[in-house]
Amino acid sequence: MKILFSPFSPFVRKCLVTGMELGLNDHITLLPCSAHPINRDREIIAFNPLGKVPTFFTDDGQVLYDSRVICEYLNDLAQGSLIPASGRARWETLTLQSLGDGILNAAVLARYEEAARPEAFRWSEWKAAQMDKVETSLAALNATPRLLADRVDIGSIAVGCALWYLDLRFADCGWRDRHAQVTGWYAAFSQRPAMAASWSLG
Repeated sequence: MKILFSPFSPFVRKCLVTGMELGLNDHITLLPCSAHPINRDREIIAFNPLGKVPTFFTDDGQVLYDSRVICEYLNDLAQGSLIPASGRARWETLTLQSLGDGILNAAVLARYEEAARPEAFRWSEWKAAQMDKVETSLAALNATPRLLADRVDIGSIAVGCALWYLDLRFADCGWRDRHAQVTGWYAAFSQRPAMAASWSLG
């Protein structure tokens, strides 16, 4: 198996954390790429018309994207329990994944406003609105700590990777100062070997 890889992509990280939790990462080869929202990598587009990472190649030649599909594939391949098969637990887990992915999408858009858009065209209100999505989502998690408690599944992995990305790109946003319950959960969850791992092509 192979995955088009960027060390700073939180969605690639989500797939690799999932793979490691399932014991599959030794079977996944990292492929370098140059994904960018403006200067689109034609080598990625040849396999994924969206031109985005993660893009994943199965051993039998299928190409999978995005992270939700890849993580479900890995869970199915390993016959894992990161995505419950049915019932209330399934829908709660998938909804939590959507919340984590939503935090990530908003944070990535805010990052692009700084890193990809020319300074003369930057829209501060747009960035503030994206970061407010992050804030209201963390506030909701903080107000309902049971949503994160005592679980290792695709929902908690998505939220964990979102918090990793906030620390990477928005270290000064101070989310820990406002969300003590989430802070306490992440302090423990981030010590899991899969979350603490780092990946590189070197």
